[in-house]
Amino acid sequence: MGNTKDTGDTTEARIIHALIARGYSVSVPFGDNDSYDLIVDAESTLHRVQCKTGWIEDGCVRFKTASETTVDGDVVAKEYGESIDAFAVRCRETDQLYWVPESRAGRKNTYLRIEAPEIDHPSVNDAAAFRFESALP
Repeated sequence: MGNTKDTGDTTEARIIHALIARGYSVSVPFGDNDSYDLIVDAESTLHRVQCKTGWIEDGCVRFKTASETTVDGDVVAKEYGESIDAFAVRCRETDQLYWVPESRAGRKNTYLRIEAPEIDHPSVNDAAAFRFESALP
């Protein structure tokens, strides 16, 4: 596996490909100053999308929903909040893609349950409900 930049680029490219293959128009913001990676045009409604790479942990696809930066030597997590509309997630082990509205995501992490047992926690959701095939706008 490559470095984190390569992993992120692979995730973003696979998400862009899947969206275009399904007929969406996708724009990439110029520069690195926006909190979103893509703008997805879904029948004239624009969605600001943050791409994330998830991994399997305890029967769930887990992904981080806060960005981490270093400020004065300390790691600081910043939530995306209303600056994005959705997360597009690629599971690195299965290559499955998920669309998670920001309003359904946890504050720092989100878990998409792919197998039992069911965990009763507000940031744990059934993965099948968020697969690209059924969850895209």
